[in-house]
Amino acid sequence: MDTFKRLAQFYWPYRRYFYWSLFAMGVMTLMTVLYPIILQFTIDNAVIGGRYDLIPWLALALIIVMGFKGVMVYIHQYLGDLFGVTAVYRLRNSLYEKLQYLPFRYYDNAKTGDLMSRLTGDVETFRFFLSFGFAQFIQFILLVSFSMGVMLYYSVPLTLATMCTLPFLAIVVAKFDRRVHPGFRDIRKSLAKLNTKVQENVSGMNTVKALSQEDEEVSRFEDRNVDYRQKHLDIARVWGNYFPLMEFIGNLSAVFLLSFGGYLVITGSMQTGQLVAFFSLVWYIIGPIMNLGFIINTFSQSKASGERLLEILDEENRVDEGKDERTSLQGSVTFRDVCLNYRGAETPALQNVSFEAPAGKTIGLVGATGSGKTSIVQLVNRFYERTSGEILIDGKPIESYPLETLRSQIGVVLQESFLFSSTIRDNIAYGRPDVSMKEIIAAARRAQAHDFIAELPDGYDTVLGERGLGLSGGQKQRIAIARAILMNPSILILDDATSAVDMKTEHKIQAAFREVMKGRTTFIIAHRISSVKQADEILVLDGGKVCERGTHHTLLQNKKGLYRRIYDIQSKDQEYVLQHA
Repeated sequence: MDTFKRLAQFYWPYRRYFYWSLFAMGVMTLMTVLYPIILQFTIDNAVIGGRYDLIPWLALALIIVMGFKGVMVYIHQYLGDLFGVTAVYRLRNSLYEKLQYLPFRYYDNAKTGDLMSRLTGDVETFRFFLSFGFAQFIQFILLVSFSMGVMLYYSVPLTLATMCTLPFLAIVVAKFDRRVHPGFRDIRKSLAKLNTKVQENVSGMNTVKALSQEDEEVSRFEDRNVDYRQKHLDIARVWGNYFPLMEFIGNLSAVFLLSFGGYLVITGSMQTGQLVAFFSLVWYIIGPIMNLGFIINTFSQSKASGERLLEILDEENRVDEGKDERTSLQGSVTFRDVCLNYRGAETPALQNVSFEAPAGKTIGLVGATGSGKTSIVQLVNRFYERTSGEILIDGKPIESYPLETLRSQIGVVLQESFLFSSTIRDNIAYGRPDVSMKEIIAAARRAQAHDFIAELPDGYDTVLGERGLGLSGGQKQRIAIARAILMNPSILILDDATSAVDMKTEHKIQAAFREVMKGRTTFIIAHRISSVKQADEILVLDGGKVCERGTHHTLLQNKKGLYRRIYDIQSKDQEYVLQHA
């Protein structure tokens, strides 16, 4: 029950709905037990006793009881559902909020399909137990208690004889629960893997088709599907082993009732109507006991789902934040012997990196893939936390600024631009939704995006497909650049921002950038030397270390340096392209 105690903060504030639902269920259960009592009175007094004048009144009483029970069923169902839906509304919001604030390191290993499964399937399973599962368990207790109370009133010996099988049933149920709970946890994990596979396949459909891997993808999905099917079959096997035994033990009660109860009627120790009522009451006990497997099933599934939800809620999310109240930064950045080790990586991403980027200056970052260029700007944005060393912004430790303040002053254009399934206008204004259309158009013009946007049928109101589908890579990247420009940041990070555009468009964007970068500290990550040659200082990285630094002209003078080798290779490539154009 620890899982439910830890999640109580989400459903306990709405316990009044639950209490009133239980009250209605209690009245409903009491009305159910009245059926056999009325039946007993009808047989023993109206039929056998010859009081036929009572039959219409007893029929009317039965109709009233059924009508009142129907009202209680409605109240119980509605309030129970209201309790569950309201509780998971808060839970789902908390989970989504948690995901927004989890650090980047969490998403290094997280699977999209698994997270979607938790926020949908697991939350819904937990809701069902809150709405109905726990209430069914309480109803089981009440129905058994009320029925047994009437049975004891009719005949204590017959009640004891009928209930002698219950201890054995309790043992079987306990063993069943121990077997079924791990199985449902495995089912939830298997379903998450299945969802992840579907999500990855849909996201990478272009790659799948380009490499003709349709058959291979079908095979991989079938493997996941087989595992999911097998997990269900394992649970079905547990049910097949235990449920017939539980049913057999429950039905033994009916055997003892008919045997001993018939003897009591024959000897005159019990009336016929009491035995008939007793038989109905026994099934009010046997029926819930037979349904106990379903209740345990619901409990086990909700417990397994709750554990998976707690895994998200228990994740350490927010990094340490300062309380500096400044709303704007000048933008100077200083690294002092900064090292970075990613979790699970064998080699450090950065090793003793030191440099100073004065406010308003442009820093170029050049190096091979994996040399540490992106790691530097991720530390500036606090997407990751350094392992050692010190990072200063405007002369103060980066931790002294609230994350919202820091990131609102940093404009980022990532190597892989992401666009939301919304209008172009909303995508550009994503960081500042309150800006005017005039400002949006001005940002698009600077990013060389206005012309192609204006040619679209709906212009800035064009709705993009998922992940920006419908636009070319260069068009998506220019929209992302416009989004960064609109933020009016103190620090601008361009992570290979022009990699998806042609040389002609790159020159246009760079011309716009030179205007935008005035007065802003800018980090330019680029594979093309042409993108960083105007930088105030260029850092050349290799294996997580700064192996060279200087301006474009000074770095070219070192003919054996890495920067000069990269420049020579790109110059030869460009000459070859021009000769064969």
